[in-house]
Amino acid sequence: MNQLNIYAFADEASSMIDGQITAMKRNGLQGLEIRGVDGVNISDISIAKAREVHTKLAENGLKVWSIGSPIGKIAIDGDHATHIEKFRRTLEIAQALHAENIRLFSYYIDEGKDPADYRNAVIDHLGKLLSYGEGSGIRLCHENEKGIYGDNAARCRELLDTFPQLFGIFDPANFVQCGQDTLEGWKLLKDRIFYLHIKDAVSDGTVVPAGYGEGHLKEILADFIARGGTSVTVEPHLQAFSGLSNLERPKEDRKLGVGFHFRDLDESFDKACSSLKEILAAL
Repeated sequence: MNQLNIYAFADEASSMIDGQITAMKRNGLQGLEIRGVDGVNISDISIAKAREVHTKLAENGLKVWSIGSPIGKIAIDGDHATHIEKFRRTLEIAQALHAENIRLFSYYIDEGKDPADYRNAVIDHLGKLLSYGEGSGIRLCHENEKGIYGDNAARCRELLDTFPQLFGIFDPANFVQCGQDTLEGWKLLKDRIFYLHIKDAVSDGTVVPAGYGEGHLKEILADFIARGGTSVTVEPHLQAFSGLSNLERPKEDRKLGVGFHFRDLDESFDKACSSLKEILAAL
């Protein structure tokens, strides 16, 4: 099997850090893209709690790879002053956790409106985030996501070209759900992609284990590795889990693992991990 550093959103196995550690060790993972810990969003924990989590992970041979933050996941006309303060706090938390990266987004835009109308505002607000992150030693990484400005490959490329200091995260399932062909998206973005989210989907938006959908995970992973890619994050989204309702817009139609049946979150988390490893073994 190709040797990648494999991390995960282990809050999809357990809301509690002890359960997350158990799930990661059971699947032979290197650590976390940490999003929720002991039922609290990572951007809202105390610095003392962050240090406690870092120590506990280190004692178990694990680490925090990236902060799965909600930064940039607000309306483009939202309260940016408060959001900047949240970002500053998230930087402090990331440093306490010894994290290398922070995942962020490029703002929700009004449904049915032309994204081009929001370009200047997105560039302005994202630029301010990046300026506040300068000198932190932490990479700021943009993820494609449904409903935000950077929801398709062309606008992701635009943002990455505008901000050379910004790193790219490629989430195949999110692109499938937005009608973006993932191979075309990969061709456009691959030279700026720092890491992948391992999540797959079919055309109706249902999230499925890696390799079971239309995200072309095998081809993309093969090229990612050939180009020197070293790290990925498993994001199962195969069952509802604590905190899911806070990740997307209200009333989002969440189609999770339709056609797959899991006894519990541990089983769905393990399936997400094993599906990735099956693809890697076949490369």
